[in-house]
Amino acid sequence: MSTKPSIEKILADLRTQRDELKVRMHLAKAEMREEWQSLEKQWQHVESKLEHTADAAKDSAEDVGAALSQVAEELSAAYKRIRKTLR
Repeated sequence: MSTKPSIEKILADLRTQRDELKVRMHLAKAEMREEWQSLEKQWQHVESKLEHTADAAKDSAEDVGAALSQVAEELSAAYKRIRKTLR
């Protein structure tokens, strides 16, 4: 059982949420901008790790998938908080 399709779906969903919020950020308050900047650092870290570990992690795909899923859930929750604040 491969975790790659589910990881790709998670990342695609996060990209969509991120892109939608990015458009709305120009209207955000300063504290939301700070949280956004922190999330951007986390996002860049996740993308970088995925790119570097995708091929090397085939043997431990489940462990990598679980770790990425946890970070993805954290990012998704933070994106939802920002979206709720922007309404």
